[in-house]
Amino acid sequence: MDHLNPKAIVVTGLGAVSPLGPDWRKTWAGLLEGRSGIGPLTAFDAASFKTRIAGQVLEFTPPATRDPKTVDRMERFAQFALAAAREAILDSGLEAKRVDPRRVGVVIGTGIGGLVEAERSCQVLAQHGPRRLNPLGVLRLIGNTASAAIGMEYGFQGPSYCPTSACASGGHALAAALDLLRAGRADIVVAGGAEACISPLTIGNFGAMHALSQRNEEPQRASRPFDEARDGFVLAEGSAVVVLERLEAARQRRAPIRAVFRGAGLSTDAYHLTAPHPEGLGYRQAMSLALEDGGLPLDAVGYLNAHATATRLCDELEARAIRTLFENAPQLRVSSTKSMTGHLLGAAGALEFCVAVQALQERLCPPTINLEQPTPEAQGLDLVPNAAREMAPGSAVLSNSFGFGGHNVCLALSGLD
Repeated sequence: MDHLNPKAIVVTGLGAVSPLGPDWRKTWAGLLEGRSGIGPLTAFDAASFKTRIAGQVLEFTPPATRDPKTVDRMERFAQFALAAAREAILDSGLEAKRVDPRRVGVVIGTGIGGLVEAERSCQVLAQHGPRRLNPLGVLRLIGNTASAAIGMEYGFQGPSYCPTSACASGGHALAAALDLLRAGRADIVVAGGAEACISPLTIGNFGAMHALSQRNEEPQRASRPFDEARDGFVLAEGSAVVVLERLEAARQRRAPIRAVFRGAGLSTDAYHLTAPHPEGLGYRQAMSLALEDGGLPLDAVGYLNAHATATRLCDELEARAIRTLFENAPQLRVSSTKSMTGHLLGAAGALEFCVAVQALQERLCPPTINLEQPTPEAQGLDLVPNAAREMAPGSAVLSNSFGFGGHNVCLALSGLD
């Protein structure tokens, strides 16, 4: 670690709320076990919907805050973010009173934000008129409440905002945090993503696009990335947050250093609002840029956490892009943890960044479960089917996040050696 540049950006804390558990420890344990967090949809009566399954957070108690009214004014996605941030901050040993609050930033992405509040308000408006609307409804609706609430709870006064780029939102938030630290605009950034939009409108709209799995009778087998029998993604909810800081700041406060955040690659397909580029060019470009930004050769990568959502076209194109880029890196292992968590949309990239960090620390790759017959495009890739395995030789990992609109993010991490 001593040879690292003092300006290197490191990860010092992890926190999560997911369908596998209310904290990062339980989430990671579930991933290594190959356990699915998908089950029957209970958030609302889904009897009339074609899709009646989801990745719900079932063991969650909103965190206590300095002002009890704060939590009541927050939609579920922001409550998740605050809980995940609290875990990450504790994990990092960060004490708000011992740092300059003006030098601590917060960047929390969300793809959809408080859509549930929007649905609720529309019902009230239609049934009772505008006078019955919640005067605090806007605060529950807007996506930046997660970042704001974390800043308020801890007194952090540095840069704070909310990237929104569909399923790439969490990845973009982490890339933005990296830029803030490199530019010297902050010494520490609390960053991640949050989502809680399991609702009639979301399930209905994604169902109308034929994007969701309808494997209702066997929910734990429904999310099948890279498998020939996949029939769509499974909507999920949760949050993941990390603490990032410059190495010199982390050393100064003797923080636990979990990984080095080496670089980020960002690209845009500029092709279609929902479909990726038919040759996967944006995917490949993001991965190449992340390696270039991090100063990493192809053969340094031992594990890649794929975006793979279990949708037919996107899985095939991502597999093809990975095979093309890493054709001379046969040691690479690839898995999609969405097979267990479902797709957390704007929080997915942040959760999978945590997976990448822990995989590096423990030299273990969580599996792609429900993988029985890989799609032809994925033939030749080591997809870590159905059981966790030791990470391949290599000092680095990548994490992919791709979103509607052609937004692509790849994040690169390495160990301390």
